[in-house]
Amino acid sequence: MPKLHYPDIALHVPTLLLPKPEVALQSWAVIACDQHTSAPEYWEETERLVGDSPSTLRLVLPEARLGGGGREAAICAINRRMSEYLAAGVLVEQPPGFMLVERDVGRAEPRRGLVVGLDLEAFDYRAGARTLIRSTEGTDPNRLPARIAVRRDAVLETPHILVLIDDPAGAVIEPLFERVWAPAYDFDLMQGGGRVRGWHVADGEAIDTVATAMRGLRRGDPPLLYAMGDGNHSFAAARAVWDEKKAGGAAADHPGRFALAELVNIHDRALEFEAIHRLLDVGAGADAEHALAALVARYADAGCVRSTAADVADWQRCRQAAAAEPGHHIPYRTATEQGIVTVPAPRFTLAAATLQAFLDEYAKAHPDASVDYIHGDDTLTALAAQSGRVGFYLPSMNKNALFETVTRDGATPRKTFSLGEAHEKRYYLECRLIG
Repeated sequence: MPKLHYPDIALHVPTLLLPKPEVALQSWAVIACDQHTSAPEYWEETERLVGDSPSTLRLVLPEARLGGGGREAAICAINRRMSEYLAAGVLVEQPPGFMLVERDVGRAEPRRGLVVGLDLEAFDYRAGARTLIRSTEGTDPNRLPARIAVRRDAVLETPHILVLIDDPAGAVIEPLFERVWAPAYDFDLMQGGGRVRGWHVADGEAIDTVATAMRGLRRGDPPLLYAMGDGNHSFAAARAVWDEKKAGGAAADHPGRFALAELVNIHDRALEFEAIHRLLDVGAGADAEHALAALVARYADAGCVRSTAADVADWQRCRQAAAAEPGHHIPYRTATEQGIVTVPAPRFTLAAATLQAFLDEYAKAHPDASVDYIHGDDTLTALAAQSGRVGFYLPSMNKNALFETVTRDGATPRKTFSLGEAHEKRYYLECRLIG
């Protein structure tokens, strides 16, 4: 029996639940709920592929469906299905341990990770927090209520959260792949998600070795050990629900104090930081031209200018040239044109912050307008081709600067970077009892 909790590094050894052998894992595992929010057809196809099979699709609330109403009924159905799966024996309890994960996503090498429990007491999503587990992006309070509502009465959790560790020597996760473990799963993920393999790590000595290596990764004073990669808002919602339970008298060892996450070494060669673009739908009473003019006016005091390109090839050449120049250069496309908005003397460090400040103000002033966060140039281009929309293309962030940036400056603007493209996001798979 391994040691279950390492409080000095906020590490918890979870008791995982996996689907019984009869469950088709291709139907069971679905992608993170915050993906393909502007592509309802993705979720319609997922629904078709799942059919009546047991699936994590029934345990989560995709954000693409939040605008359709009926949220309370959907959450009640999620909670009911969790209880039904437990009663029917769909999920099988594993001995306490970690899950070693390898994911092929079409890159030269597979991405490797380790599913663990993390102590929510070591996390604070409020701006300026200096906890052991830190947000890497600003937390949008508007994105928390739905996640909080799903978790509040849930008896199960299943994670899409990826948490980064800064381990240049590869001392934590990589040595585990040098040992032989019993395979837990090995299958192709639906809808182009690649292939995933998992091995259950329940050996107490190996877990102690992981904990020892983790202690050597703490940086700064107060120390930073874990940086949120994907799933910041889900982790923040878990912390909020734990605060509620704690206020209601929950014991210090209540399972709701911990949350499942997959640790990934930021130096993993298969891990790439991709930009998260912005799609502005201007809504009724405005058009794309109105929004672009407002952006230029917003930063007029910083010398903001807008230039258009004759065609896509010219636009691409202009993008490459602009990237080498100082200032912030934000390429955009609409249904009728392509161009670049340039802010020569920005007051923000990142172009994402410059754009986000404008979008927040614009959406507040125009209630019909909406902003979505899009992975991938091609996807944004297709969505921006519709009238009344502007697609803004943002640059990628250097992953090697993340821990230093968070330690020095705190969280980056929300949705500044993505761990890979949309199809590389974590699929729900492992579960754990929390209620």
